Amino acid sequence: MAETALQRVRRAYARITETDRPEIWIDLRPQADVEAEAAAVDARVTGGEHLPLAGSLLAVKGNIDVAGLPTTAGCPSYAYLPDADAPAVARLRAAGAVVLGTTNMDQFATGLVGTRSPYGAVRAATDPARISGGSSSGSAVAVALGLADLALGTDTAGSGRVPAAFNGIVGLKPTRGLIPAEGVVPACRSLDCVSVFARTLPEAQRALALMTGPSASPVSRPARRPGPWRVAVPATADLGSLAPGWAEAFEATAGGLASAGVEIRPIDPAPFLEAAALLYQGAFVAERYTAVGAFVDASAERGGPDLDPVVASVITAARDLPAHRLFADRERLAALRERALSLLGDRDALLLPVAPRHPTLAQVAADPVGVNSELGRFTNFVNLFDMCALAVPAGWVDGLPYGVMLVGRAHADDDLAAIARLLRPSVRLAVAGAHLSGQPLNHELTACGARLLATTTTAARYRLHALTTDPPKPGLVRVPENGAAIECEVWELPAEGLGRLLAALPRPMTLGQVELADGTNVPGFLCAPEGLRDAADITAHGGWRAYLRSPAVHA
Repeated sequence: MAETALQRVRRAYARITETDRPEIWIDLRPQADVEAEAAAVDARVTGGEHLPLAGSLLAVKGNIDVAGLPTTAGCPSYAYLPDADAPAVARLRAAGAVVLGTTNMDQFATGLVGTRSPYGAVRAATDPARISGGSSSGSAVAVALGLADLALGTDTAGSGRVPAAFNGIVGLKPTRGLIPAEGVVPACRSLDCVSVFARTLPEAQRALALMTGPSASPVSRPARRPGPWRVAVPATADLGSLAPGWAEAFEATAGGLASAGVEIRPIDPAPFLEAAALLYQGAFVAERYTAVGAFVDASAERGGPDLDPVVASVITAARDLPAHRLFADRERLAALRERALSLLGDRDALLLPVAPRHPTLAQVAADPVGVNSELGRFTNFVNLFDMCALAVPAGWVDGLPYGVMLVGRAHADDDLAAIARLLRPSVRLAVAGAHLSGQPLNHELTACGARLLATTTTAARYRLHALTTDPPKPGLVRVPENGAAIECEVWELPAEGLGRLLAALPRPMTLGQVELADGTNVPGFLCAPEGLRDAADITAHGGWRAYLRSPAVHA
């Protein structure tokens, strides 16, 4: 029997409590209110209505209007109470989606880091020491952790793509105007897009289709039949510095497309990357002052305690840019666009990494402007060139999600999705407990299409504890000393499948890097320290299955 909307809401609030990530939310609606909305959805379905999103849980970025909740744009003193949902929200609600609340963001959508907020820095779903990416930070992490099925963000410079890549989910930045932007606090009004986060591409596409309406520009044209698709791929040497392993991962993604029948053609990315630098280094940033500059100035005069200092400096610096610079930059941008699209030629899409690396919170704190600028290297040009883009998971590198981006001309949204469906990235996963072969949660792996690669052990750096959970499971923890090798299995599964497992992972379990006996590191299930209270240390048994066979268990 299918889960009802009411049941889904109750499960979501339990998971929100369990995950303990309050920085995700600006305003989380009272559970009773959301349950009432879900019950109304269930009643409509029982009454015979077709609701394509019945019971889907929706999170909404804090600069998009949700009736009854303050729209803050990440700044409490800016807040206003909207009378109605933004059209994008209203259309998803009409299709049966249930809004959980508004999510944290880089203030006034100015940033790609997810740390520029008085509501706190939003940490990555997989590694709390790293940034979530921004500005749509809370929306991305809510989806990645399984708190919401869908989330709305905005994307002016990459805000819907960078956090998607950093958290292992899909980030869809449609053609500008395809989703109505009414009811959205602007960052750069001429460039802003409402974006979609989902754990799978079909979910993101369905949400996009439901939000496209009469007030939007023409809908995306039907995807043509591939014969074959032609994708432009720059040489990694032309992309600048990338994190260790990311160049190889990018090349592997291109190779996977080639194996799927895609025609890979080289391209010089220079005009795309030069245009990306114009968004903040040129005069186009002046539009951010047009959007909220007067408020920022007035707030600063009053002391502005809830203004993020980096955001305020970016916006106020744009105030005094001379008009002649804007006209000069527009001419330069037009020339770069003409050159870039000429190089793209008859290719259906451009393949790029989403970002050059995944920084830590400490790295951003040490250089907030420099790191942020670096993260827009591959994303900033897209809206300047009036193109569409799609960020999708492309595997894992050193225990962290890795994402790529397909970019196409305006209204090529469906083409990008068709090409993305050819990507089948896989990832290895180390398990040492209830997901082992023959154990009660192994079906979660096989349901994702996983296959067993090897039975091995970890490096001698771990301890194993028996947790008091249902079903029984162990907690694997890395220790600085007195560690031991623990039996484990290594499975291969689709990257999308690992995202689904992560979204349903209960505390105190976490996902992190597990070092194997051969010295390699792969993602694996570990245990947060708080889960070890009253948990017996069973390391001496060498593994979970050996412990289950021991006399102590059967006494």
